[in-house]
Amino acid sequence: MEASLRQLAAYVAVAKAASFTAAAAQLHVSQSTLSRAVADLERVLGVRLLARDTRNVQLTAAGQETLRVAEQIVGAHRSGMKELQRYLFGESGMVAVATLPSVAAVLLPRMISAFRGQRPLVTVRIMDGLERAVLGKVLSGDADFAITTVGAPSDRLEHRPLIRDRFHAVLPEGHSLADRDEVAWEDLAAEPFLAVGPQSSVRRLTDAAFAQAGAEVTLAAEASNVATVGGLVAAGLGVSAMPALVLPLLGPGHILHRPLVGPVVERRLDVVVRARRTLPVAAAAFLDLLEESRTRALDVPVGASWVD
Repeated sequence: MEASLRQLAAYVAVAKAASFTAAAAQLHVSQSTLSRAVADLERVLGVRLLARDTRNVQLTAAGQETLRVAEQIVGAHRSGMKELQRYLFGESGMVAVATLPSVAAVLLPRMISAFRGQRPLVTVRIMDGLERAVLGKVLSGDADFAITTVGAPSDRLEHRPLIRDRFHAVLPEGHSLADRDEVAWEDLAAEPFLAVGPQSSVRRLTDAAFAQAGAEVTLAAEASNVATVGGLVAAGLGVSAMPALVLPLLGPGHILHRPLVGPVVERRLDVVVRARRTLPVAAAAFLDLLEESRTRALDVPVGASWVD
């Protein structure tokens, strides 16, 4: 038979107070209940913990060592329960967000700062990657939710439209198209084009836009990283097309960008959660903050806008 937490807590109270009467008042229990709990603990351990007389309660040698261990156990339990309570109320723990690199670097930092101001004990973990990998994190349960573009619909996922950003032509300084206020996809297609890799949602959308414009593209180079594409553009090797939230990631090179037309193409980013999953309180609070930002139309980079 093992000592119970109730017995250990009762013994700690009596040993620290050196009085059954004082300990009973502290714990708001009867003295007889407390005496029975300590007696049960002594029986379980097979030793005498307290030497009693009419006035005093003194610890035996075994009682001193038992007090040391019991305080550790009771203290750890109280600490653990407080930690659990903080988690259950969303005041601690971790929020795991899977998202595209542009969202992680441009949209989320200010949101995380505001969230951490409200819940400083909650850690936010960002898992950035391409669309398919991001959605996989949600389906596997590694991420609480995602902020991403969405390709083929899935009954395993629920979507909440959040923000959209418009595609822009990305041009090197001095390019002939840079004199225009807007650039047509057809005109962009006439230039050597620098594309992101085929696994990227940006590539899927640019390919669709060129097809809609009835334009054939001459692919000059392809890179998986948008900063690499930015470097290639800055070096004058060609032009590209990126949505507004991606533009700050293109690097510090000599690059210009102009809105694309014919057609106007926007990338929609959704909050994506696993269907029929109840989110932890902290994760739900982060989504509430995102929703508040959307409804209040918090400032976003030029070319981006919240979904109504």
